[in-house]
Amino acid sequence: MLGTTFTLAVRSILRHKPRSFLTTLGIIIGVAAVVTMVTLGKATTVAVQQQIAALGTNILQVLPGQGFGRGGGGPRPPDFEMADVEAIREQIAGVAAVAPTAQASATAIFNGANWSTQINGTTNAFFQIQPWKLSDGRLFSPAEEQAGKAVCILGNTVVTNLFRSGGAVGSRIRVGNVSCDVVATLQPRGQAGFGGDQDNVIIMPIKTVQRRFTGNRDIRAILVGVDADYQTSAVQASLTSLLQERRRIQPGQDDNFFIFDSRQFTDTFTQTTQLLTTIVTAVAAISLIVGGIGIMNIMLVSVTERTREIGIRLAIGAVGREVLTQFLVEAIVLSMLGGIMGLLLAQLAIGLIAPLAKLPWLFDPAINIGAFAISALIGVVFGFFPARRAAALNPIDALRHE
Repeated sequence: MLGTTFTLAVRSILRHKPRSFLTTLGIIIGVAAVVTMVTLGKATTVAVQQQIAALGTNILQVLPGQGFGRGGGGPRPPDFEMADVEAIREQIAGVAAVAPTAQASATAIFNGANWSTQINGTTNAFFQIQPWKLSDGRLFSPAEEQAGKAVCILGNTVVTNLFRSGGAVGSRIRVGNVSCDVVATLQPRGQAGFGGDQDNVIIMPIKTVQRRFTGNRDIRAILVGVDADYQTSAVQASLTSLLQERRRIQPGQDDNFFIFDSRQFTDTFTQTTQLLTTIVTAVAAISLIVGGIGIMNIMLVSVTERTREIGIRLAIGAVGREVLTQFLVEAIVLSMLGGIMGLLLAQLAIGLIAPLAKLPWLFDPAINIGAFAISALIGVVFGFFPARRAAALNPIDALRHE
Protein backbone atom coordinates (compact mmCIF):
# COMPACT_ATOMS: atom_id res chain seq x y z
CA MET A 1 0.00 0.00 0.00
CA LEU A 2 2.71 2.46 1.01
CA GLY A 3 4.74 1.58 -2.09
CA THR A 4 1.78 2.33 -4.34
CA THR A 5 1.16 5.61 -2.53
CA PHE A 6 4.81 6.57 -2.98
CA THR A 7 4.65 5.74 -6.70
CA LEU A 8 1.54 7.88 -7.15
CA ALA A 9 3.24 10.77 -5.28
CA VAL A 10 6.32 10.60 -7.51
CA ARG A 11 4.16 10.49 -10.67
CA SER A 12 2.25 13.54 -9.52
CA ILE A 13 5.48 15.43 -8.85
CA LEU A 14 6.99 14.47 -12.22
CA ARG A 15 3.80 15.50 -13.98
CA HIS A 16 4.57 19.13 -13.08
CA LYS A 17 8.38 19.29 -13.03
CA PRO A 18 8.89 23.10 -13.18
CA ARG A 19 6.24 23.70 -10.52
CA SER A 20 7.68 20.99 -8.29
CA PHE A 21 11.17 22.45 -8.58
CA LEU A 22 10.00 25.96 -7.75
CA THR A 23 8.04 24.53 -4.82
CA THR A 24 11.14 22.89 -3.37
CA LEU A 25 13.39 25.91 -4.02
CA GLY A 26 12.75 27.33 -0.55
CA ILE A 27 13.71 24.00 1.05
CA ILE A 28 16.82 23.77 -1.14
CA ILE A 29 18.01 27.24 -0.20
CA GLY A 30 17.13 26.77 3.47
CA VAL A 31 18.90 23.42 3.87
CA ALA A 32 21.94 24.63 1.91
CA ALA A 33 22.20 27.82 3.97
CA VAL A 34 21.84 26.07 7.32
CA VAL A 35 24.33 23.29 6.55
CA THR A 36 26.83 25.72 5.04
CA MET A 37 26.69 28.17 7.95
CA VAL A 38 26.93 25.51 10.66
CA THR A 39 29.75 23.65 8.90
CA LEU A 40 31.79 26.80 8.23
CA GLY A 41 31.27 27.87 11.84
CA LYS A 42 32.65 24.54 13.07
CA ALA A 43 35.50 24.74 10.55
CA THR A 44 36.44 28.19 11.86
CA THR A 45 36.51 26.88 15.41
CA VAL A 46 38.63 23.88 14.38
CA ALA A 47 41.07 26.13 12.48
CA VAL A 48 41.59 28.43 15.48
CA GLN A 49 41.97 25.47 17.84
CA GLN A 50 44.61 23.99 15.53
CA GLN A 51 46.49 27.30 15.45
CA ILE A 52 46.36 27.63 19.23
CA ALA A 53 47.49 24.00 19.59
CA ALA A 54 50.41 24.77 17.27
CA LEU A 55 51.37 27.65 19.56
CA GLY A 56 51.03 25.35 22.54
CA THR A 57 48.53 24.73 25.30
CA ASN A 58 49.10 25.50 28.98
CA ILE A 59 51.10 28.55 27.97
CA LEU A 60 50.95 32.02 29.47
CA GLN A 61 52.44 34.86 27.45
CA VAL A 62 53.36 37.95 29.46
CA LEU A 63 53.56 41.23 27.53
CA PRO A 64 53.98 44.89 28.54
CA GLY A 65 50.93 47.14 28.19
CA GLN A 66 47.24 46.60 28.86
CA GLY A 67 46.37 44.52 25.82
CA PHE A 68 47.43 43.92 22.24
CA GLY A 69 48.38 47.36 20.96
CA ARG A 70 49.34 50.23 23.26
CA GLY A 71 46.27 52.36 22.68
CA GLY A 72 45.63 55.73 24.28
CA GLY A 73 48.87 57.33 23.01
CA GLY A 74 50.47 57.23 26.48
CA PRO A 75 54.10 56.42 27.29
CA ARG A 76 55.34 53.01 26.32
CA PRO A 77 55.17 50.58 29.26
CA PRO A 78 58.56 49.32 30.42
CA ASP A 79 59.83 46.01 29.09
CA PHE A 80 60.83 43.15 31.35
CA GLU A 81 64.25 42.27 32.74
CA MET A 82 66.09 38.97 33.06
CA ALA A 83 65.58 39.26 36.82
CA ASP A 84 61.82 39.04 36.20
CA VAL A 85 62.35 35.78 34.33
CA GLU A 86 64.42 34.34 37.16
CA ALA A 87 61.83 35.41 39.74
CA ILE A 88 59.03 33.71 37.81
CA ARG A 89 61.07 30.52 37.46
CA GLU A 90 62.02 30.37 41.16
CA GLN A 91 59.03 31.82 43.00
CA ILE A 92 55.87 30.58 41.26
CA ALA A 93 54.63 27.04 41.74
CA GLY A 94 53.41 25.18 38.66
CA VAL A 95 55.86 26.77 36.23
CA ALA A 96 57.46 24.11 34.03
CA ALA A 97 59.68 26.45 32.01
CA VAL A 98 60.19 30.16 31.35
CA ALA A 99 61.53 31.62 28.11
CA PRO A 100 62.36 35.32 27.63
CA THR A 101 62.05 36.71 24.12
CA ALA A 102 63.38 39.76 22.30
CA GLN A 103 62.41 40.64 18.73
CA ALA A 104 63.97 42.48 15.82
CA SER A 105 63.56 42.58 12.05
CA ALA A 106 66.34 42.07 9.53
CA THR A 107 67.15 40.83 6.05
CA ALA A 108 68.77 37.39 5.77
CA ILE A 109 71.21 36.88 2.88
CA PHE A 110 72.78 33.72 1.46
CA ASN A 111 74.51 33.31 -1.92
CA GLY A 112 72.76 36.28 -3.48
CA ALA A 113 69.31 35.36 -2.17
CA ASN A 114 67.77 37.65 0.45
CA TRP A 115 64.64 37.51 2.56
CA SER A 116 63.11 39.89 5.11
CA THR A 117 62.26 38.09 8.32
CA GLN A 118 61.74 38.42 12.06
CA ILE A 119 64.52 37.68 14.50
CA ASN A 120 63.42 36.03 17.73
CA GLY A 121 65.94 35.92 20.55
CA THR A 122 65.21 33.35 23.25
CA THR A 123 66.61 30.32 25.09
CA ASN A 124 66.23 26.56 24.69
CA ALA A 125 63.36 26.75 27.18
CA PHE A 126 61.34 28.18 24.29
CA PHE A 127 61.31 24.72 22.71
CA GLN A 128 60.24 23.11 25.99
CA ILE A 129 57.20 25.37 26.06
CA GLN A 130 56.28 25.48 22.38
CA PRO A 131 55.45 22.23 20.55
CA TRP A 132 57.79 23.15 17.70
CA LYS A 133 60.10 20.36 16.54
CA LEU A 134 63.36 20.62 14.67
CA SER A 135 63.40 19.14 11.19
CA ASP A 136 67.21 19.00 11.19
CA GLY A 137 70.11 19.99 13.42
CA ARG A 138 70.34 20.72 17.14
CA LEU A 139 69.39 23.26 19.79
CA PHE A 140 71.78 25.86 21.17
CA SER A 141 74.54 24.58 23.44
CA PRO A 142 74.82 26.07 26.96
CA ALA A 143 78.09 27.75 25.92
CA GLU A 144 76.42 29.37 22.90
CA GLU A 145 73.57 30.69 25.03
CA GLN A 146 75.88 31.96 27.76
CA ALA A 147 78.32 33.69 25.40
CA GLY A 148 75.68 34.97 22.96
CA LYS A 149 77.26 33.25 19.96
CA ALA A 150 76.04 34.06 16.44
CA VAL A 151 74.17 30.82 15.81
CA CYS A 152 70.62 30.52 14.46
CA ILE A 153 67.70 28.21 13.83
CA LEU A 154 65.72 28.89 10.67
CA GLY A 155 61.98 28.70 10.10
CA ASN A 156 60.71 26.85 7.05
CA THR A 157 59.85 30.00 5.06
CA VAL A 158 63.38 31.36 5.47
CA VAL A 159 64.86 28.00 4.45
CA THR A 160 62.63 27.84 1.36
CA ASN A 161 63.60 31.30 0.17
CA LEU A 162 67.32 31.17 0.92
CA PHE A 163 68.24 27.52 0.33
CA ARG A 164 66.42 26.45 -2.82
CA SER A 165 68.59 23.34 -3.16
CA GLY A 166 68.56 22.42 0.55
CA GLY A 167 71.52 21.96 2.89
CA ALA A 168 70.79 24.81 5.30
CA VAL A 169 72.29 23.25 8.44
CA GLY A 170 76.02 23.93 8.63
CA SER A 171 75.85 26.93 6.30
CA ARG A 172 76.71 30.48 7.26
CA ILE A 173 74.26 33.25 6.41
CA ARG A 174 74.27 36.98 7.01
CA VAL A 175 71.42 38.36 9.10
CA GLY A 176 71.56 42.14 8.94
CA ASN A 177 75.22 42.84 9.64
CA VAL A 178 75.79 39.62 11.59
CA SER A 179 77.31 36.44 10.15
CA CYS A 180 75.40 33.53 11.64
CA ASP A 181 75.99 29.78 11.63
CA VAL A 182 72.84 27.74 10.95
CA VAL A 183 72.62 24.96 13.54
CA ALA A 184 69.06 23.75 12.88
CA THR A 185 65.88 24.17 10.87
CA LEU A 186 62.27 24.03 12.12
CA GLN A 187 59.35 21.95 10.96
CA PRO A 188 56.67 23.91 9.07
CA ARG A 189 53.98 25.47 11.21
CA GLY A 190 51.90 27.26 8.59
CA GLN A 191 49.88 30.43 8.56
CA ALA A 192 48.18 31.86 11.62
CA GLY A 193 44.92 33.69 10.95
CA PHE A 194 45.85 36.34 13.49
CA GLY A 195 49.64 36.25 13.40
CA GLY A 196 50.85 35.98 9.81
CA ASP A 197 53.43 33.45 8.67
CA GLN A 198 54.75 31.63 11.72
CA ASP A 199 57.56 30.03 9.69
CA ASN A 200 59.09 33.38 8.65
CA VAL A 201 61.42 33.54 11.66
CA ILE A 202 65.05 33.14 12.66
CA ILE A 203 65.66 32.09 16.27
CA MET A 204 68.92 33.07 18.01
CA PRO A 205 70.19 33.10 21.60
CA ILE A 206 68.62 36.04 23.37
CA LYS A 207 71.97 37.54 24.32
CA THR A 208 72.98 37.59 20.66
CA VAL A 209 69.83 39.48 19.67
CA GLN A 210 70.20 41.93 22.55
CA ARG A 211 73.84 42.71 21.77
CA ARG A 212 73.80 42.68 17.98
CA PHE A 213 70.27 43.77 17.05
CA THR A 214 68.31 45.60 19.78
CA GLY A 215 71.27 47.15 21.59
CA ASN A 216 69.72 46.72 25.05
CA ARG A 217 68.92 44.04 27.61
CA ASP A 218 65.17 44.54 27.52
CA ILE A 219 62.89 41.53 27.25
CA ARG A 220 59.81 42.22 25.20
CA ALA A 221 57.81 39.13 26.18
CA ILE A 222 58.00 36.16 28.54
CA LEU A 223 56.60 32.73 27.73
CA VAL A 224 55.59 30.67 30.75
CA GLY A 225 54.92 26.96 30.37
CA VAL A 226 52.48 25.71 33.01
CA ASP A 227 52.80 22.23 34.47
CA ALA A 228 49.94 19.97 33.34
CA ASP A 229 49.04 19.26 36.99
CA TYR A 230 48.29 22.95 37.64
CA GLN A 231 45.46 25.20 36.53
CA THR A 232 46.64 28.03 34.30
CA SER A 233 44.25 30.39 36.10
CA ALA A 234 45.97 29.75 39.45
CA VAL A 235 49.43 30.24 37.96
CA GLN A 236 48.21 33.37 36.20
CA ALA A 237 46.97 34.83 39.49
CA SER A 238 50.34 34.16 41.16
CA LEU A 239 52.16 35.60 38.17
CA THR A 240 50.06 38.77 38.26
CA SER A 241 50.74 39.27 41.95
CA LEU A 242 54.50 38.77 41.50
CA LEU A 243 54.79 41.19 38.59
CA GLN A 244 52.70 43.82 40.36
CA GLU A 245 55.18 43.66 43.22
CA ARG A 246 58.26 43.71 40.99
CA ARG A 247 56.94 46.55 38.79
CA ARG A 248 55.84 48.53 41.87
CA ILE A 249 52.19 48.81 40.91
CA GLN A 250 50.20 50.27 43.77
CA PRO A 251 46.67 49.14 44.73
CA GLY A 252 44.14 50.87 42.49
CA GLN A 253 46.64 51.44 39.68
CA ASP A 254 46.23 49.76 36.31
CA ASP A 255 48.70 47.00 35.50
CA ASN A 256 51.31 47.96 32.92
CA PHE A 257 51.45 44.37 31.70
CA PHE A 258 48.95 41.74 30.61
CA ILE A 259 48.91 37.96 30.51
CA PHE A 260 47.59 36.12 27.49
CA ASP A 261 46.21 32.65 28.24
CA SER A 262 45.99 30.61 25.02
CA ARG A 263 43.41 28.19 26.49
CA GLN A 264 41.19 31.02 27.71
CA PHE A 265 41.39 32.65 24.29
CA THR A 266 40.38 29.38 22.62
CA ASP A 267 37.37 28.95 24.92
CA THR A 268 36.24 32.56 24.41
CA PHE A 269 36.64 32.39 20.66
CA THR A 270 34.79 29.07 20.49
CA GLN A 271 31.86 30.46 22.46
CA THR A 272 31.73 33.58 20.30
CA THR A 273 31.86 31.56 17.08
CA GLN A 274 29.12 29.24 18.29
CA LEU A 275 26.90 32.22 19.19
CA LEU A 276 27.42 33.88 15.81
CA THR A 277 26.86 30.57 14.02
CA THR A 278 23.61 30.06 15.93
CA ILE A 279 22.36 33.53 15.02
CA VAL A 280 23.25 33.20 11.34
CA THR A 281 21.77 29.69 11.22
CA ALA A 282 18.54 30.92 12.78
CA VAL A 283 18.27 33.58 10.08
CA ALA A 284 19.01 31.02 7.37
CA ALA A 285 16.41 28.65 8.84
CA ILE A 286 13.72 31.18 7.96
CA SER A 287 14.14 29.97 4.37
CA LEU A 288 13.02 26.52 5.53
CA ILE A 289 9.81 27.97 6.94
CA VAL A 290 9.23 29.90 3.73
CA GLY A 291 9.84 26.69 1.79
CA GLY A 292 7.33 24.85 3.99
CA ILE A 293 4.71 27.52 3.33
CA GLY A 294 5.39 27.15 -0.39
CA ILE A 295 4.81 23.40 -0.18
CA MET A 296 1.55 23.91 1.73
CA ASN A 297 0.38 26.44 -0.85
CA ILE A 298 1.12 24.23 -3.86
CA MET A 299 -0.46 21.21 -2.17
CA LEU A 300 -3.64 23.21 -1.59
CA VAL A 301 -3.61 24.09 -5.28
CA SER A 302 -3.07 20.43 -6.12
CA VAL A 303 -6.06 19.42 -3.97
CA THR A 304 -8.24 21.93 -5.82
CA GLU A 305 -7.01 20.72 -9.23
CA ARG A 306 -7.57 17.07 -8.37
CA THR A 307 -10.91 17.37 -6.58
CA ARG A 308 -12.75 15.20 -9.15
CA GLU A 309 -9.99 12.58 -8.97
CA ILE A 310 -10.32 12.52 -5.18
CA GLY A 311 -14.12 12.22 -5.51
CA ILE A 312 -13.79 9.24 -7.84
CA ARG A 313 -11.37 7.48 -5.47
CA LEU A 314 -13.65 8.05 -2.51
CA ALA A 315 -16.71 6.92 -4.53
CA ILE A 316 -15.17 3.58 -5.53
CA GLY A 317 -14.20 2.66 -1.99
CA ALA A 318 -11.09 4.55 -0.94
CA VAL A 319 -11.18 5.73 2.66
CA GLY A 320 -10.19 9.18 3.84
CA ARG A 321 -7.05 7.84 5.52
CA GLU A 322 -5.71 6.58 2.17
CA VAL A 323 -6.29 9.95 0.49
CA LEU A 324 -4.64 11.76 3.41
CA THR A 325 -1.65 9.43 3.20
CA GLN A 326 -1.28 9.99 -0.55
CA PHE A 327 -1.12 13.78 -0.29
CA LEU A 328 0.99 13.69 2.85
CA VAL A 329 3.53 11.39 1.18
CA GLU A 330 3.58 13.71 -1.82
CA ALA A 331 4.42 16.67 0.41
CA ILE A 332 7.11 14.69 2.24
CA VAL A 333 8.69 13.53 -1.03
CA LEU A 334 8.81 17.13 -2.26
CA SER A 335 10.52 18.21 0.97
CA MET A 336 12.98 15.31 0.89
CA LEU A 337 13.93 16.03 -2.72
CA GLY A 338 14.53 19.64 -1.71
CA GLY A 339 16.58 18.44 1.25
CA ILE A 340 18.81 16.22 -0.92
CA MET A 341 19.40 18.99 -3.45
CA GLY A 342 20.09 21.42 -0.60
CA LEU A 343 22.71 19.10 0.88
CA LEU A 344 24.45 18.78 -2.49
CA LEU A 345 24.40 22.56 -2.92
CA ALA A 346 25.79 23.00 0.60
CA GLN A 347 28.75 20.69 -0.09
CA LEU A 348 29.49 22.63 -3.28
CA ALA A 349 29.36 25.94 -1.41
CA ILE A 350 31.59 24.63 1.40
CA GLY A 351 34.06 23.26 -1.15
CA LEU A 352 34.30 26.71 -2.75
CA ILE A 353 34.30 28.90 0.38
CA ALA A 354 36.55 26.85 2.69
CA PRO A 355 39.73 27.11 0.54
CA LEU A 356 39.16 30.84 -0.02
CA ALA A 357 38.77 31.41 3.73
CA LYS A 358 41.70 29.03 4.46
CA LEU A 359 39.48 26.78 6.52
CA PRO A 360 39.57 22.97 6.70
CA TRP A 361 36.90 21.13 4.72
CA LEU A 362 34.62 19.32 7.13
CA PHE A 363 31.82 16.82 6.63
CA ASP A 364 29.72 16.33 9.74
CA PRO A 365 27.20 13.49 9.28
CA ALA A 366 25.11 14.74 12.21
CA ILE A 367 24.61 18.17 10.63
CA ASN A 368 23.66 16.73 7.24
CA ILE A 369 21.36 14.02 8.63
CA GLY A 370 19.74 16.56 10.94
CA ALA A 371 19.09 19.02 8.11
CA PHE A 372 17.62 16.26 5.95
CA ALA A 373 15.39 15.10 8.80
CA ILE A 374 14.16 18.66 9.34
CA SER A 375 13.31 18.98 5.65
CA ALA A 376 11.23 15.79 5.88
CA LEU A 377 9.55 17.08 9.04
CA ILE A 378 8.62 20.27 7.23
CA GLY A 379 6.89 18.14 4.61
CA VAL A 380 4.86 16.46 7.37
CA VAL A 381 3.97 19.70 9.16
CA PHE A 382 3.09 21.82 6.14
CA GLY A 383 1.63 18.96 4.11
CA PHE A 384 -0.78 17.76 6.77
CA PHE A 385 -3.38 20.52 6.37
CA PRO A 386 -3.77 20.12 2.57
CA ALA A 387 -3.83 16.31 2.96
CA ARG A 388 -6.47 16.52 5.66
CA ARG A 389 -8.52 18.85 3.50
CA ALA A 390 -8.37 16.37 0.62
CA ALA A 391 -9.38 13.46 2.88
CA ALA A 392 -12.33 15.44 4.26
CA LEU A 393 -13.94 16.08 0.84
CA ASN A 394 -17.49 14.82 0.32
CA PRO A 395 -17.46 12.37 -2.62
CA ILE A 396 -20.68 13.77 -4.15
CA ASP A 397 -19.49 17.40 -3.92
CA ALA A 398 -16.09 16.38 -5.29
CA LEU A 399 -17.64 14.65 -8.31
CA ARG A 400 -19.75 17.76 -9.06
CA HIS A 401 -16.60 19.96 -8.99
CA GLU A 402 -15.70 21.54 -12.34
